[in-house]
Amino acid sequence: MLKRIAMLSAHTSPLEQPGTGDAGGMNVYVLELSRQLAARGIEVEIFTRATSRHQPPVVEAEPGIIVRHVAAGPFEGLQKNDLPSQLCGFVRDVLRVEVERDPGHFDLVHSHYWLSGQIGTVTRERWGVPLVHTMHTMAKVKNAQLAAGDVAEPIGRIAGEEEIVRLADRLIANTAEESRELVELYGADPLKVEVVHPGVDLDVFRSGRQLEARRALGVPDDAALVLFAGRIQPLKAPDVVIEAAARLLENDPSLRERLHVAVVGGASGTGLDHPTALTDLSADLGLDDVVTFVPTVDQGVLADWYAAASVVCVPSYNESFGLVAIEAQACGTPVVAAAVGGLATAVSDGVTGVLVNGHDPADYAAALHPLLVDDEVREAMSAKAVRHAESFGWDVTTERTLAVYERAVDAFDAKEQAQGESR
Repeated sequence: MLKRIAMLSAHTSPLEQPGTGDAGGMNVYVLELSRQLAARGIEVEIFTRATSRHQPPVVEAEPGIIVRHVAAGPFEGLQKNDLPSQLCGFVRDVLRVEVERDPGHFDLVHSHYWLSGQIGTVTRERWGVPLVHTMHTMAKVKNAQLAAGDVAEPIGRIAGEEEIVRLADRLIANTAEESRELVELYGADPLKVEVVHPGVDLDVFRSGRQLEARRALGVPDDAALVLFAGRIQPLKAPDVVIEAAARLLENDPSLRERLHVAVVGGASGTGLDHPTALTDLSADLGLDDVVTFVPTVDQGVLADWYAAASVVCVPSYNESFGLVAIEAQACGTPVVAAAVGGLATAVSDGVTGVLVNGHDPADYAAALHPLLVDDEVREAMSAKAVRHAESFGWDVTTERTLAVYERAVDAFDAKEQAQGESR
């Protein structure tokens, strides 16, 4: 019976607002999974890097969930690519927590993203407990699908990921596609890779309230609203949504009075290098009266935006899963998405939305148009989208994750016993 889990999320805190900086779907994943585990009586301690001297070292986020802000390097000004050089300090403070407790305090370590996985390989050996790792994104996959102007992931990350794959007791893949990539690109043992889809909070993301949401947000009742939600960076391709809007108006000028495009999120990653790129693009295309830029919002308001939208567009170059797509569908909104990574699992093509090959704005305009002008098509997809999303509830995700934990513990114990007998 598992009693305590150490959750490693080194580069971004689950308490950060998703859509800002490096905070995104992984933050939601870590916090929601921790909540579900705590509700089942399992204590969770989340280790993350402190980014301000004003953050308390320890925060009880919720009953059963402790977040530890670990001092590792300068509090501010570090980018994600600067963090590998600060891992030694992070590891030191994480190991110190176990030293201050009774032996065997943690039953298992679950690390998220490659930086945390590097720390996890050390804690596994020092604490004598199994390591479960979730990649969330992988360098080899990202480098094969780079957006124009984006920067390739460094060789150091690839080496780090290969080490994690070799040493972890279990690898959780978000989708069958990610499982295949771990095996084919990283040489993972297929017996150690298990597929567990991320979840969605079905209490927050609810359908059947488009008009209510539109009025709360000040969106016209008859708007043809296209929504992009996420971090503003080349990987997420928000420029494709804006260029697709220009194509929509070229092809169907009658949409001019009704078309609205909302871009919800903050600049992140290489998007920080050109913070005005999207507003400049919108102005150049003559869309200032169509496109609205909305700063990052909390989950409740984000759910309103999903519910208010006619269609959500997710044209990313890569997504390990695509939580935005599932959240949107839970709100009854069809999704037009790139046919990459986990989006092929998150969106049922032709049923709950449309998957588009490539990133040509003309193709996205063609996919968006029927959902903006044909209520019958949109409503049929909307109903199916809700049913599709219901199969991704966090309770299902947690039960499957717990099963992975149990198998990791059993395999680890068996290995330790076999090694002991051979000595």
